[in-house]
Amino acid sequence: MHDHPAPAPFPFEALRRFPDVEAENLQAYDATDRLLAARGLGEAAARGLDGGDVAVLGDAYGALTLQLAAAGLRGLRVHQDLVTGRAALARNAEALGLSGTFVPCELGPSLLSGARLVLAQLPRGLAELDEAADAVARWSAPDVTFIAGGRIKHMSLAMNDVLRSHFAEVSAGLAAQKSRLLTASGPLTVPDRPPFPVCAAHDDVGLTVCAHGAAFAGPRIDIGTRFLLGFVDRMPSGRAVDLGCGTGALAAAYALRHPSAEVVATDRSAAAVRSARATMEANALAGRVAVEHDDAAAQLGEASADVVLLNPPFHLGASVHAGAGLKLIAAAVRLLRPGGELWCVFNTHLDYRRALQAQVGPTEVMGRNRKFTVTRSVRRG
Repeated sequence: MHDHPAPAPFPFEALRRFPDVEAENLQAYDATDRLLAARGLGEAAARGLDGGDVAVLGDAYGALTLQLAAAGLRGLRVHQDLVTGRAALARNAEALGLSGTFVPCELGPSLLSGARLVLAQLPRGLAELDEAADAVARWSAPDVTFIAGGRIKHMSLAMNDVLRSHFAEVSAGLAAQKSRLLTASGPLTVPDRPPFPVCAAHDDVGLTVCAHGAAFAGPRIDIGTRFLLGFVDRMPSGRAVDLGCGTGALAAAYALRHPSAEVVATDRSAAAVRSARATMEANALAGRVAVEHDDAAAQLGEASADVVLLNPPFHLGASVHAGAGLKLIAAAVRLLRPGGELWCVFNTHLDYRRALQAQVGPTEVMGRNRKFTVTRSVRRG
């Protein structure tokens, strides 16, 4: 039995979201991080677990991981979907003198093999929870305890049902600080193959789309992307970047319509990148379209693109915030050569056209329906 002393008060106020968007209404931690850490430390002490026995899922900016590390757990295995979250965790760890206390992992055996305690921030989507629960049941130790927490306003009874499809015992804790923890144990037998990615054929646009659990819209084509797909034939052929590619539908459609073009798809979400790579394989494009895990295409060269495709998000987690979209528009300006074209689709009420006109160059409305607007902006010389 290992003795884990009570930790000193954790300096939550020192945590930052950077390089993710920062604003007064956006925090780097929440009450669920506190509850998960307290429960996790108690479980580790009671069962004599070391940091190497513990895996962490969905820790947005490191608040959960760093509480555990500050309390003495070392060698924690951590998976974060967003590349910005990974950078924030590394920066926060350095600021608190906790670098080297955890091991970043992708979702899979490296994260979960032999894990006896898995702590997770509950994802908003049931498909993402389904994939995570399957992974824990598939690769963790038989005596694993899976503790997942969330803000009550974002939780549903369907989450319990998802966990029950993978674990013999599932219980809900009492509400505290507007958060609640779900505990699952007794992993059930898993199917031979993981249930994700899920693929769906879209014959109307000639694409097959594949998606992992955390990918936006799953294997469907969201209505904004579908609207922009109708303009791919009008886009010039050249080196193209699908910025914030999601499941890769735009990049795949562009590559199929412009067979001589070089195409790069980039997204800050690891699940989106895995999905887009599966989409490229499903459409026989794996050798033609490069898919990169990157924040706003930071690893791509300046003035390196002839065409940028963009369907910007308008949410950051649970908050409505235009910052992510504006960040991608600024990235498009950096990527485009003079005279290059940015093709963008956005919710009409957000009025991104002004930002496009000011930051990119002359912007023309190419199409509009009841909800979305498609624009073509030409990069100033």
